[in-house]
Formats: sequence, C-alpha cells, structure tokens
Amino acid sequence: MRPNIVTEAGLPTRLRQWWDSIPFVTSGVVIVCGAIYLIRLLIGYDSFYEICFLPSAVISRFQAYRIYTSILFHGSLLHVLFNMLALVPLGSELERIMGSFRLLYMIILLATTNAIFHLLIALVVAHNPFRPYPFLINECAIGFSGILFSMIVIETSLSGVQSRSVFGLFSVPAKWYAWILLIVFQLLMTNVSLLGHLCGILSGFAYTYGLFNFLILGTSFYSAIEASSLLSTCVRRPKFILCTGGNPSGHIPTYSSQNTHSSGLFSGDIWRNLQSWMPQRDTSSQSTQDSRFPGRGRTLASNLNPMVPAVNSDSNLQARLLDNSNLNHPSDGRQAAVENQVEGAPGILAGQRRVLPSDEAVQKLVSMGFEKTQVEVALAAADGDLNVAVEILMSQQG
Repeated sequence: MRPNIVTEAGLPTRLRQWWDSIPFVTSGVVIVCGAIYLIRLLIGYDSFYEICFLPSAVISRFQAYRIYTSILFHGSLLHVLFNMLALVPLGSELERIMGSFRLLYMIILLATTNAIFHLLIALVVAHNPFRPYPFLINECAIGFSGILFSMIVIETSLSGVQSRSVFGLFSVPAKWYAWILLIVFQLLMTNVSLLGHLCGILSGFAYTYGLFNFLILGTSFYSAIEASSLLSTCVRRPKFILCTGGNPSGHIPTYSSQNTHSSGLFSGDIWRNLQSWMPQRDTSSQSTQDSRFPGRGRTLASNLNPMVPAVNSDSNLQARLLDNSNLNHPSDGRQAAVENQVEGAPGILAGQRRVLPSDEAVQKLVSMGFEKTQVEVALAAADGDLNVAVEILMSQQG
C-alpha cells in the first residue's frame, strides 16, 4: 500500500487564501493606500506639504481636502506596510460586524472627527493665554494610523476582553490598551505625530460612548444603497458584507442601547452612556407589580432558610391551597386539613416548624368578608403574615 502523502499549500496559495478572507472595504483601503504609495514612487512625488493634514492651511485657506488625502498617503514603505498590516485584522473584524458600507462610512466619520479634534487642540495650544505653542498648528501629519487608533478603541470595547497583549511582551487592562500603544510608539519611533494618534483615541472613545449617534445613518439608508443598481457590482462581490441582516447595533458597538434610534445630540444618549459608568442597582425583581397591590410586596416563605427557594406568588400554590374541592372537610377536622395542605406546598421544608393561624388573625380576616376555611389555609401558607394572607385571598377573588 502506498502511504498517504500530506502536502501543504504553497506560499502563493496561502497568500491568495489570506487575501480572499479580507472583506471588501478593508481590502479596498489596502489596495488604495498601496497603489498611491507605488504611484508616488514611480513618479517621484514627495511634496507631502501639499496633501498632509496641516492645521494652519485648513484654517487659513480652507483646504478641507487635506482631511482625507492625509490618511491615504504614507511617508515610507515601512509606514504603509505597518499601517496596512494593522488594518487587516481590525478592519476585517469590524466589517464583518457592521457591514461593508457601514464600515466605509465609519472611516469617513472618524477621519472627519479626528481632524476636528486635531484642529481644536492645535488652536487651544497655539493661542492659550498662558504659554502659547504654535508648533502644533504647523505640524504636517500623514498616514492611516489615526484611524487605526480609533479602530483599536472601538474593537477593544466591542470584544469585551479584560486585557490585551502589547506585542506579546506584556498584558495591560483593555481600557488602557490604546493609551499604552500611544506611549510605546512615541518612545520607540521618531517623527510620530502624537496629536494625530491622540485625536484618533479621542474619536474612538467618542464613537464608542455614543457621542456621534446623531451622525449615525439608519439601516434604511444602507438598505437603499445596497439595493441601488449603480452599486450592484460591488454588492455582488463575494467579499462584500451586507449591512442589513447583520448586527443591528453594529454602528454603536457597546455602550448605547440596542433598542433605541439616534435622534439627536441631546436625545438622552449621552446621559445614558454617562450613567453606564455609575454603579447600578439591580431592579429586575421589582419590574413586575400587581396594580391592585401597589408598593413592595414580600415573597412567600421569605423568612425561611435562604437556601430554599421561596414560594412563587405566580405559581399554582394559591390555587391548590384555596381549591374549594379540597376544602370539603367537616368543621371539627378543619385544623388537620389546613396542616395537610400546608405540608404539601412547595417552598416549606419537611419537618420545619409551621406557624399555625391564631384565632385573632382568623377573626380579623373573617370580619373582612373572607370564608373562615380559606382564611385559615391562607394564613398557614403565609406563616401567619396578615398582609401576605390578604394578598393570597384577594388574588383568588380577583
């Protein structure tokens, strides 16, 4: 017999499989940034001052195009390679959750908000009345890394992990991961834009905590785009991921409600997200309440052993206790009937001391118009608690 020969796929096959696994928009960004870098090398273009994000030029000459050209150009081969290799896992995961068009819109939104934060901080630093520093307003920044820092914050919040590894060397709490990377890059690399990366982190947190909810487009918008005949070629691509039918809350990863729609900056989303930082009390046990008995009720058998489940007021215990068919006992054997029925009720331990109804309590409830036999059974089930017994009797009459 010929032995089975296991052959591994060659490098070109592995690269093709890896490339096919990258979704549509993520791979598109990689192609565009790579192509721009190659074209720049071929034609010898190195006038970064014309296309970089330069706050002074944006403010004085209104060159808003710099917001978007700056993220597509890179200064060196290592620069573009590092950014694109970091984009592939981040963008792929986010695109699979959000959908292709939604991720594209998020990239445009983050590029815009990063630039706004950059401008505001540069202006404040340059014109503060204490000690102005005008160098930030004349800083020329290029590269996709600002968007990457925003994606890191969003993906970290979305994943829900508690810690992250920094280059496999050490682990840090997930909430500090982006800040640690910011510090590491500043210490290990030269000519790195601290403000560009910082603004990326700020935009990522603002997006995550719902501060941009009023800018988020609805699902119907993406549905209309995906149904457009002009974009049908893109939608039919095997790597394209539809926004509809996926995660309905993908545009707001973690800290905003999945059942609410954004309706404006002051719609309450910001306050709800700020409240998520505060400790909350669990009120799930009080979510349902009978309108006939307002206020906080006590659970049946609440004074028993805490390891024993309490009697559920919504169960059929009351029906079994007050079933008229089981109460046809002679008057002289009424006490025995009460004890027998209580022993069969769930939530009361065998052998545990039962509280027998007192004559005074029985007379009080009888004077309220209830039948004496039912009163004795209800008091026995409620361990002599008049309030609980009244609730049992009232629920049966209702």
